[in-house]
Amino acid sequence: MNTEIPGIILMFVAALALAIPLGKYIAKVYTQDKTWLDGIFGPVEKLFYRISGIDPTTEMNWKQHLVVMLTLNMVWFLLGMFVLMNQHWLPLNPDGNPGQSAHLAFNTSISFVVNCNLQHYSGESGVSYLSQLFLMFLQFVSAGIGMAAAAVLFTALKERTTDKLGNFYNFFLKSCTRILLPISLVVAVILVFNGTPMTLHGKDTIISLQGDTVQVSTGPAAAFVAIKHVGTNGGGFFGANAAHPFENPNYLTNITEMIAQLIIPFAIIFALGFFLKRRKFAWITFGVMTIGFLALVIPNIFMEANGNPAIAAMGIDMSSGAMEGKEVRFGAITSAFWSIVTTVISTGSVNSFHDSFMPLSGMNQLLAMMINCFYGGCGVGILNYFIFVILAVFISGLMVGRTPEFMGKKIEAREMKIAMIIALLHPFLILVGTALSTALPAYTSATLNNPGFHGFSEMLYEFTSSAANNGSGFEGLADNTPWWNISTGFVLILSRFLPIIGPIAIAGLLANKKYIPEGGGTLKTDTSTFGLMVLAVILLVAALAFFPALTLGPIAEYFSML
Repeated sequence: MNTEIPGIILMFVAALALAIPLGKYIAKVYTQDKTWLDGIFGPVEKLFYRISGIDPTTEMNWKQHLVVMLTLNMVWFLLGMFVLMNQHWLPLNPDGNPGQSAHLAFNTSISFVVNCNLQHYSGESGVSYLSQLFLMFLQFVSAGIGMAAAAVLFTALKERTTDKLGNFYNFFLKSCTRILLPISLVVAVILVFNGTPMTLHGKDTIISLQGDTVQVSTGPAAAFVAIKHVGTNGGGFFGANAAHPFENPNYLTNITEMIAQLIIPFAIIFALGFFLKRRKFAWITFGVMTIGFLALVIPNIFMEANGNPAIAAMGIDMSSGAMEGKEVRFGAITSAFWSIVTTVISTGSVNSFHDSFMPLSGMNQLLAMMINCFYGGCGVGILNYFIFVILAVFISGLMVGRTPEFMGKKIEAREMKIAMIIALLHPFLILVGTALSTALPAYTSATLNNPGFHGFSEMLYEFTSSAANNGSGFEGLADNTPWWNISTGFVLILSRFLPIIGPIAIAGLLANKKYIPEGGGTLKTDTSTFGLMVLAVILLVAALAFFPALTLGPIAEYFSML
């Protein structure tokens, strides 16, 4: 256990050290500067544009960007529904898995399209290899969509007045080819050499240590697992996700997968600084997010390392920590760290059973998704944080009696209304969905694995994970029912696209305004004071909105345990 914490620290530092040069590279990709991968992917991109008839040099305004984004996602959703419902007769189905029901295919297709990967099925029996490969494609493009949206925001914040904000197809394709694909390839190679399968063969027959003959699922897992982490998707190729020995064979792959899910969310922050030539603002942003992250991860490590006091009272040794639902090869501390990394970043992959964590550890996992702007997913994390920056700028301006300005542009009523709607949408979707599930026991009571406080937490976690585009779950919940598939499906749609539309609309409105050079009375947004202001707004608007619900769930469970 004592060696786990130094390993975690080294992993975090390694991710940060890699993210800074990667952020510089991402900024070059979005500013059309030359990069070392131009010679490899330039011809591929030109061929794509020639076949599709798309002109990547055509500049778009913010509305045109959103039309392209929504159209692409609609096409992918419909294709996903078709593949999932008809996989029983389509090729690459060596294990003969049946087609999904309409409501399950609706949920699965939407979930992967919106970068959530909420899985109401088990990978071994729920999908064919063709479906797995199509879902892997969705993991690439959903991450690319989020990064392209961030690139539009970066372009809008430049020191100029314009309605031309680059080309969405260009941002999107380069995000996939120049950033996501190379990193995923490196991660996949590491996984393959450590035992993760990469094959199109069906189940293997093996003799277990007990002497039983069992069928073990294989498949093209290495490629799938790589992009699920690099793209902050999180969907498991196997039902046990990253706790499965094929998805995550050893401690080296565990560290690799944690770095993989951290690196792009970190790098996007620094890419903003390099793109706008405001590196200090990027470091302040990273500092605010890291304070929030540490405030969640340190208590979780402490609680899981100390074990369950109720079990300790029975005279059982808790020196290994709270190991229920955790892999012995990873341990309690590393599992606790992963649980916050995956919920803060909105990856949603799990290397342990979140439903078995201590009550307040589960609360911190929920809070990480409820706040939903400490690092966040590929591209969308910085969009969520941008909303709270706008709110903080406006409040700070009122406090000092000045017209609020951000990056040389005035923040006025329209921008504030959009920001406030988006900030309140997240708790609205989570709390309304949970309230309806509680009020309709005919649809939900039979799906709960636990009564009382923890049962409420299972429902709260399901809608929180859906609204945060996370995908993890308190998997005591039997969620493959029409109620859970359809209700969370609509939450997935609204919570993905509205929080992208809102920041892009604000960015487009700001880009059209006259640029005002900074003066002596300008509110400085690259100071620690402003960083603390943003953190305070996040806690007031996001965290406190959920306190009553958390009181009914994990907090009440904690006191009942005592």
